[in-house]
Amino acid sequence: MSEGEYAVLLGDDPREFLEVADEKTKRICKEKLRYLTENPYPGRGRGDKEKLPIDGRRDRFRMHVSRTYTAIYTVLEDEKQVRVLEILPIDDAHKSYGF
Repeated sequence: MSEGEYAVLLGDDPREFLEVADEKTKRICKEKLRYLTENPYPGRGRGDKEKLPIDGRRDRFRMHVSRTYTAIYTVLEDEKQVRVLEILPIDDAHKSYGF
């Protein structure tokens, strides 16, 4: 990781998702999640990212992964970390955050 980049950390659920995913899904998810190392915020860097309208202690964001899956994550700016909380089918993700 070079200076200025974020570390992307997977929670238990995303890790389990990738363990059972087929090789193509794993490859695409890992490739897209790497975009978050450059800049995890919407409107900057690569990837279809958006801040979610969820109340809570930390801001939550989502990034679409190839129109099939959505990664839900939070950013810990002080630690330069992106914590991926979930990877869901895109329709399930939309239901979970109200779209």
